Amino acid sequence: MLLVPPHGTAAEAAANAPGRPTADQARKLEDYKQARQQFDDEAEAYWTAVSQMRRQRNIKRRNNQEILIDDYVLTQPPVYAGPPPVDPSTPPTELPARKYVPVIADFLKSAREHFNFVPQRPQSELEFKRAYAKAAVAAGLTRDQIVRIYGFETGGNGTYDTQAGLEYVTPNAHAISPALGYNQLLNTNSVELLAERGDEFIKALKASAARLSGGARTALDAKIEVLGRMIEFCRAVPDDWNEHDMLANTPRGLGIHALVLDLDVGPLLQTQKLVDSVVFARRKGYRGVLSAAELEMMNLPGDGNGLDMVMMPAAMRAQVPTSNFFLRASYARNPVAIRNNVVAKLFAATNAKMDKEASLQGAKDLAAAVSSP
Repeated sequence: MLLVPPHGTAAEAAANAPGRPTADQARKLEDYKQARQQFDDEAEAYWTAVSQMRRQRNIKRRNNQEILIDDYVLTQPPVYAGPPPVDPSTPPTELPARKYVPVIADFLKSAREHFNFVPQRPQSELEFKRAYAKAAVAAGLTRDQIVRIYGFETGGNGTYDTQAGLEYVTPNAHAISPALGYNQLLNTNSVELLAERGDEFIKALKASAARLSGGARTALDAKIEVLGRMIEFCRAVPDDWNEHDMLANTPRGLGIHALVLDLDVGPLLQTQKLVDSVVFARRKGYRGVLSAAELEMMNLPGDGNGLDMVMMPAAMRAQVPTSNFFLRASYARNPVAIRNNVVAKLFAATNAKMDKEASLQGAKDLAAAVSSP
């Protein structure tokens, strides 16, 4: 008796099973893997060279040797241009959930729960601007540094509680980082500043308290006590950025960031961040007055890498890619540095944005506060 097999063979059925790649998918997948591997090898070699050149420049600067154009990688980072990835399985119907970014409500909740602290909010935006201007001028920052960096970081009309991604009221607005305030401090900045400069903040507040009496004195004394506990918490780990970052993202650590919103402490924190960059530049041999754009360069990739850009001879800036001053991962997250891909372009774009934002009312109000006695 002749047995007729069912339609198709077992092999054919297995080959066509859901989730199993077809021959065409398998070929495309292999093409993608080869192209991707070639790109990864090129990228690894490129970013290794960037890192090695950076170390060599640091050594030359320590030895007071001249930095030459050949001390930089002069090509742009490789960009993947091969075939797209192929997923032989059924593609997901939903995009992965966006990672949650803590917002002001979270900082306030943590501050209240863990430190019994509620920041003293200003009665008006101008009140905070005056407090910030007073602290910044007293610390030696210039008018241009104060006003132009405020404009660059907050869009020229930003409020004391501006958070990155929420600068404008739009239906789809969402926080893109915990960065807060006129200088857009990260929560890690807040923890690090308290750990490293907390005693100076306490001293400043005690000097202010000595000039007060009655309820105002009592309130500031209570704030000083809370600040002391916060400083102790921030010093519970070694003085290291990664340690501070982990601490800043704990429930208690989030509460520290609420200080940026406080009328007494917020201006001190934000001023100190800029002053630390100025002091770093001076310690490393920079003898001029940092322009606002130069100070912003130090904020962008960090003080060390930013100063590397600032101290570069102007004649080199049109040739040196901005990638020389970033780690691979941070460069990939920085569209401004990618779009303005040589140092001269990045400086020009920064100055142009500062020029534009400094003409807006918020920046004008801050400029007036800086100029007031």
